[in-house]
Amino acid sequence: MDMQPEPPPTGFAPHDRKSPLTEPWEPLFARKTEQSVVLGLWAGPQHTNTRGFVHGGLIGALADNAMGLSCARASGHQGGLVTVTLNVDFLSSAHAGQWLEFDTVFVKPGATLAFAQAFVTADGRPCARANAVFRVLDGRSARSTG
Repeated sequence: MDMQPEPPPTGFAPHDRKSPLTEPWEPLFARKTEQSVVLGLWAGPQHTNTRGFVHGGLIGALADNAMGLSCARASGHQGGLVTVTLNVDFLSSAHAGQWLEFDTVFVKPGATLAFAQAFVTADGRPCARANAVFRVLDGRSARSTG
């Protein structure tokens, strides 16, 4: 059974942007600032690999999600973004029971490309950093791309 150890830290609320990919990882939480969307979750057994570490694919996907949402928020862009490149460096392991936070610390929005960097922490300790480039879509191309 999936159990949430405790409520999320102050400022976090249930994440309102659902997707089929992230549904099995719920509950996800978000803290919105003027320039970013910080994602968070309590890591559980459903988030781990066979070694008991939080799976790198989950870390990469949620870092990508947080950075894309932050790029859209910082630029006010409503047409959407798609990931062009994503690089993740794993600094240490994260484990079930830890609070994971995906915090975008740098955004450089542009008319066609946006750049971002995020840090992922487990109980406040850095466990990954990610960099991404996003293509900015207009309303017409959002459905025809990738």
